[in-house]
Amino acid sequence: MLRIKRMDIFILQSFVPLFLMTFCICLFIVLMQFLWRYIDDLVGKGLGVDVIAELFFYAALTMIPMALPLAILLASLMTFGNLGEQFELTAMKASGISLIRTMAPLIVLMVFIATGAFFFQNNVLPVAQTKMWTLLYSMRQKSPELEIPEGVFYDQIPGYNLFVQEKNRETGVLYDMMIYDVSRGFENSSIILADSGKMTITPDKTHLFLRLWSGESFENLKDAAANMRNVPYRRESFKEKEIMLKFDANFNRMDEQGMRNQYVGKNMAELQATIDSVGERVDSLGRRYGTSLKEYPYFNVNNYKYRPHDGKQVKTKMPDVALEKPLDVDSVFRGSSSGYALNYLSQGLVKAQRMKQEYEYKSLSMADDLKTIRRHAIELQKKFTLSFACIIFFFIGAPLGAIIRKGGLGTPLVISVFLFIFYYIIDNMGYKMARDGKVEVWEGMWLSAAVLLPMGIFFTYKAVNDSAVFNKDAYMNFFRKFFGVSEVRHVEMKEVVMEEVVPSEAVSRLDAVKDMVRRFLEQNPAKQSYTAYWLNGYDRESLHALRESVESVVSYLSNSREKMVVLKLMDMPVLRSLWFQEPSHTRWLSWLMISVFPIGIPIWLYGRHTQAQLRDELATVVKVADELIVLIQKMKL
Repeated sequence: MLRIKRMDIFILQSFVPLFLMTFCICLFIVLMQFLWRYIDDLVGKGLGVDVIAELFFYAALTMIPMALPLAILLASLMTFGNLGEQFELTAMKASGISLIRTMAPLIVLMVFIATGAFFFQNNVLPVAQTKMWTLLYSMRQKSPELEIPEGVFYDQIPGYNLFVQEKNRETGVLYDMMIYDVSRGFENSSIILADSGKMTITPDKTHLFLRLWSGESFENLKDAAANMRNVPYRRESFKEKEIMLKFDANFNRMDEQGMRNQYVGKNMAELQATIDSVGERVDSLGRRYGTSLKEYPYFNVNNYKYRPHDGKQVKTKMPDVALEKPLDVDSVFRGSSSGYALNYLSQGLVKAQRMKQEYEYKSLSMADDLKTIRRHAIELQKKFTLSFACIIFFFIGAPLGAIIRKGGLGTPLVISVFLFIFYYIIDNMGYKMARDGKVEVWEGMWLSAAVLLPMGIFFTYKAVNDSAVFNKDAYMNFFRKFFGVSEVRHVEMKEVVMEEVVPSEAVSRLDAVKDMVRRFLEQNPAKQSYTAYWLNGYDRESLHALRESVESVVSYLSNSREKMVVLKLMDMPVLRSLWFQEPSHTRWLSWLMISVFPIGIPIWLYGRHTQAQLRDELATVVKVADELIVLIQKMKL
């Protein structure tokens, strides 16, 4: 029987408030991104607060698929980072509770969130997207709020450019006005100049009423000069003139049905129905085009073949049967003059170009249908990718929080932003490749999940096994050993000595180390050629034995009660066994590196450098051993 324990409630109480907070923050951020993107379509239109609030509400619903995975990643990182920082995860592990068991209530919660995300994508999101895009397109069609600037041309009135030098903000009178009327085209444009004027909007907000004083108007009469060489114009002087301009300042909502029929406004059933119907049309067109291509007569020869039927030769149409004997095209030109030959070639070229254009048109018509199928298939796959992304981001964030053991908004926020940007780039790249038909739709839409899933498995495995994934000391030690960074030996005087140092035994051990060093140097030459380096190198097994012998002598002499001996032990170098000293045990790999001569030269040069350093360290070992023997013998006397 499933029982909810106090620990499960504690984990949920730690996660849910952080999740709600991070979700609101992420949703606000992506909503601001939406505002910055479409700010030009909203500003200066005189829209009401209710219309803008409605747009932001539907935009917030549309942005949930982008904000939800980021919120889950950040909340899980912060939750388990806080638990690790306060040693609560350590206490749970000490009590025998594994990390997976600790994550169990949140895993169940993630399943519910993923399920809810699927139904949201299928039922709520199409309606929200339909209303948002319809509202946004309606706002784009609305004329801007009339605000005539001073000293510049104003072109927001369709078909007119208006210039005002100065205006009185108290009375609304405009001074030194210039109006360019291009509503009938630039060739039939007219210009109106006025000393002053006043502009008002009709009560139904569909027209502008201009009253102008003391001015002139100039108008081209090209329509009346059809047969005249010079274009006449008309000039008019006026003391007062009234003009009515068409200017719709109302906000008119578009019909939602047009957007409802698009792929953004359909659920799974409707998307699949569109894919099936358009796919069937594409298949039928493809079969028809293929059949017409097979049945088309080339060189006035039809693809027919005679087959025996009831003892008679019956002409049977075989569209998929080629001619039994190839046509001799060159025979057409034999005995013909050059004029006939050029005529044949020009006719053939025109016919080929006509056929090419015909099939290009057919391919373009099918390309539109294929694009429609891809668009609907992408939207269909999105119904599932959001739910899967939520689960993946949880299994990345929770183990990472348990590993880094850092709470708050600092480190988790940096890691979350980096991972989400990486996810967004991969997801957008897969979307574009699927949209353009470069890959299959399911491959492009599931590309980000395929990349992030191994990361989630890796981090979960490392967190469960308490691996030091982000322990910089482990990586520093690895690179230090790989590239041969020297280590400094530290030996301290022991207050309590468990094993007394026997001088004769110490000298015997030091002599043995010196003999081993001498044999090693004799067996491994100082300078190895390129071939000898890759085939032999330095014997690392002998070096390991020599290193163990040196460490054994140092460990033995560190029990000495003589301070000079202990201090001298600190001069004994730490022998390093590096990959560059013996690059390969495998014969075929060695010959392969020898064959790729230019590539192996830098490794060979660096390997010889590490070998020279090793020989210097061995010489130091002999020198320090001799000095220790002298010190021990003096103390013995």
